[in-house]
Amino acid sequence: MNFTDFITDHGVRVMKEHFLHLIQVSQIDGKISHSEMDLLHKQGKKFGLTDPEINALIKSELKHHYDPPYSLNHKFDQLYNIAEMILSDEETADSEKLAIKRYAIAAGFKDRHIDGFIDLLLKGIKNNQTEESLLSAFKKFIFND
Repeated sequence: MNFTDFITDHGVRVMKEHFLHLIQVSQIDGKISHSEMDLLHKQGKKFGLTDPEINALIKSELKHHYDPPYSLNHKFDQLYNIAEMILSDEETADSEKLAIKRYAIAAGFKDRHIDGFIDLLLKGIKNNQTEESLLSAFKKFIFND
């Protein structure tokens, strides 16, 4: 990843690679639903992207190698956003669960934590738990093992 992956034409700092992963997750089932598209635009705007920039990234997206972040909080943030994307169309396909599991493995989480962590995320998001409370529960889950 180079410096240009972190800024837009407007100089706004973004995590383009993370956003590209969200696009990949939204396309796992072969289509991007209306609710997934809405969530992509919502997340893209959080990163400082404009609607045309978001649409261009979605249109041009190809398979990218996943380069996970180093810190636990950033890993959690990415997996939280992926889980949020999976749940955005209210249908959780097996391929989507497999995808988040692959991202968790690539991020370096231990096998014994992954299924529990994914369940924690999916159930927590469905029950409208805050991201902060899920991060806290996740840390307890990981460190009390």
